[in-house]
Amino acid sequence: MQLRYDNDFQSRDWEVMMDKIFLIIFLGMNLFISACAVYKVDIQQGNVVTQAMLDQLELFMPAKKVRFIMGTPLIVDVFHQRRWDYLYSFQAGREDRVQRHIALFFDDKDRLIKLTGDIKVGTRRTQQHHLPHDEVDEQPIL
Repeated sequence: MQLRYDNDFQSRDWEVMMDKIFLIIFLGMNLFISACAVYKVDIQQGNVVTQAMLDQLELFMPAKKVRFIMGTPLIVDVFHQRRWDYLYSFQAGREDRVQRHIALFFDDKDRLIKLTGDIKVGTRRTQQHHLPHDEVDEQPIL
């Protein structure tokens, strides 16, 4: 009978040891796999300002129309209420952050008088490309 108890203790010790080894291997593999697959979320903050929006702005445009085109400014300073600041930053995953800043200035009559920032202001592009009537294709594209 003495041997029987020793055998039970040895088998239990073996099972406990195998459980510990399995747990260590499982946690080690989980840690290894999770460390290799770290995903960084893209971070976008502020007002998105496109070149098309900037192309629509004109000097002496009313502030209401500017707000309609550009959206609500991120910063309206209490001490400089005639200045609207639009800030935008974007960081894709592990890449460096890209930041843009545009400041709009208004006169006493709430008309746009100046635009500064690190985005180029382009000229309005009008497309006046018309095909002569003879070259128009009458067949629909399927």
